Amino acid sequence: MTTEAPSATAQDTFPRQYARTLRYTVGQPRSFAVAPDGARVVFLRSTGRDRANLLWSLDPATGTETVVADPALLLGGGEEDLSPAERARRERSREGSAGIVGYALDGAAQLAAFALSGRLFTADLAKGGARELPAVGPLIDPRPSPDGRWIAYPTTAGALRLIAADGSGDRALAEPETAGVTWGQAEFIAQEEMDRDRGYWWSPRSDALLVARADDAPVQRWWIADPANPQVVPAEVAYPAAGTPNAEVTLWLLGLDGTRTEVLWDRAAYPYLGRVHWSAGGAPLLLVQARDQRSQLLLTVDQASGATSELLAEQDAAWLELFPGVPAWTPGGRLVRISDEPGHRALFADQLELTDATLHVRSVLAVGAEEILCTASAGEAAEDQTPGLQGLYVVPLDGSGPRLLRRGAALDAVRGGEVTVLSSAALDRPGRRAEVLRGGESVLAVTSYAETPVLTTRPQFRLAGERRIPAAVVLPTGYDRERDGLLPVLMDPYGGPHGAVVVQAHNAFLSAQWFADQGFAVVVADGRGTPGRSPAWEKAVAFDFAGVTLDDQVEALHALAEEFPLDLARVAIRGWSYGGYLSALAVLRRPDVFHAAVAGAPVTEWRLYDTHYTERYLGHPDQRPEVYQANSLIADAPKLERPLMIVHGLADDNVVAAHTLRLSSALLAAGRPHTVLPLSGVTHMTPQEQVAENLLLLQVDFLKSALGL
Repeated sequence: MTTEAPSATAQDTFPRQYARTLRYTVGQPRSFAVAPDGARVVFLRSTGRDRANLLWSLDPATGTETVVADPALLLGGGEEDLSPAERARRERSREGSAGIVGYALDGAAQLAAFALSGRLFTADLAKGGARELPAVGPLIDPRPSPDGRWIAYPTTAGALRLIAADGSGDRALAEPETAGVTWGQAEFIAQEEMDRDRGYWWSPRSDALLVARADDAPVQRWWIADPANPQVVPAEVAYPAAGTPNAEVTLWLLGLDGTRTEVLWDRAAYPYLGRVHWSAGGAPLLLVQARDQRSQLLLTVDQASGATSELLAEQDAAWLELFPGVPAWTPGGRLVRISDEPGHRALFADQLELTDATLHVRSVLAVGAEEILCTASAGEAAEDQTPGLQGLYVVPLDGSGPRLLRRGAALDAVRGGEVTVLSSAALDRPGRRAEVLRGGESVLAVTSYAETPVLTTRPQFRLAGERRIPAAVVLPTGYDRERDGLLPVLMDPYGGPHGAVVVQAHNAFLSAQWFADQGFAVVVADGRGTPGRSPAWEKAVAFDFAGVTLDDQVEALHALAEEFPLDLARVAIRGWSYGGYLSALAVLRRPDVFHAAVAGAPVTEWRLYDTHYTERYLGHPDQRPEVYQANSLIADAPKLERPLMIVHGLADDNVVAAHTLRLSSALLAAGRPHTVLPLSGVTHMTPQEQVAENLLLLQVDFLKSALGL
């Protein structure tokens, strides 16, 4: 199959192209896997002309790319029919594309399994060809056994089922005993906040599975209505808001022979199942956390009895982070983990610290017999503190020290044998580049069909103020200081945990460049609480979102104004989600600095946000009511004296529309004029093309009017 990347049309504006291409991700290769012997690379990619991903195989020796599965052919040209459970999974993972959005491989990377429209399909990666298996649907997240003989799959009805790879012998391994019970699916809080989207794990011998059983009966029910269609029954959502019960999660060993053994640990003290790892390197490995996330245990599981043994206990006065890729066993049975040490975040194999304070380890991508592949940014002891960069490192298990493989932005990689697929972004080129490396040397690039943006961005990076806050400034194209003078300012932060936006990647600043070209100087700053700097930097927001994150936006603004043409008499701020909270907070509490704001999907009352996220940073609301009061926006409503636009999707089940409605009601009660833009049928992602396009246009019109431009 051959195709060409689509190009922008003559009528394309940036907002239109940005929305149509899902922020230029349509057509970009993604979701890579490499066969253990390095002989095959598997990935997803659309042709760039629509959002539907195909499953591809690439031969690293020749560079030949082959379509393994085309959803249009498999569905006979029909439209996808997504179950509510699959829509929810995609919302949790912020998945806006279509077609094949995920797949799983057997141990040899010869068999792929995936779901389309709730139906089960497999693809033979060695011989070619895809087919549907007669499974019970609708289903989600099918996964082959390591030996390729079986495929397990959860159904939307809550069962976990098993079918042979030839399509025979379909049967239930576990079925829900009551309504609200699911087997083999990650519960809401795991998907949304723990970065755990799986609910079951195959044994290395393919004879058993570790399966999570989740019962959401204790979780309070919310109902999300569609006011534009009052004839539609509101959707019932089990939402564990801060201070309320979570789903009850247990773990079971299910043998293919029908045996069932519960895995036992002190769930009263450690209710969160954060991580599960099962490989040939050792016994099943669990990471379980206390509800306050200030203590956790690493446990091994006895497969005969289900009893667990403590391997390591960890504590932190602020909180313990869950890291991608760990804990894990090496093939030789050493425990790989990431730990916050005094002044830095380090990588360990057993008790041997493999990195030092010059690196801030971010994730583990691959664990081999002799070395680990990981990402890290500069630690506090590093000489080069260039903001927005990270490195891909190879870390030998013998403790001889890490070596840098690549440096860039938004790095991700997978490895098999001597082959590594590296995906990265950079300032000097749009989009992401996927390279196939052999022995650390690039041997070929994976074709991308992503469109080239109609804009080119030119951010200037700084470490601003006494705190050396990572920041970027974007000025209008062709700006001349003598001719154009000072510029009105638009602060464009996210500003919260897990959300660094100051990254040296071209596409990351495209919307900022578009706003700049409307006549603004756009400032993006990652203050304390954002990731990638140091444990102390991230944990400075403990029990204080409002004060810390807002102070750092103000400090960055004032420091950058000493160098850049920023008109401090005309400062606006915009943001979405945590950035929306920060934007509303800015005009409510610092009207002396901020003169207008657009707050998108803001959290306005933290008691309405979920348990795992909110209690990690602010504690339990019953134990720290004063913290929740201090970080809420509702009581600040009478202080509003600046123009404020609040935007919210009415179908949002992450930050529900009640946040905006409660703030709006408080503003109305206080007699404070404001603008509310409700988005009917829109979730937290705003994937709809027309909505995403017009949101940009409406925001710039509002901000220009508010600042008198």
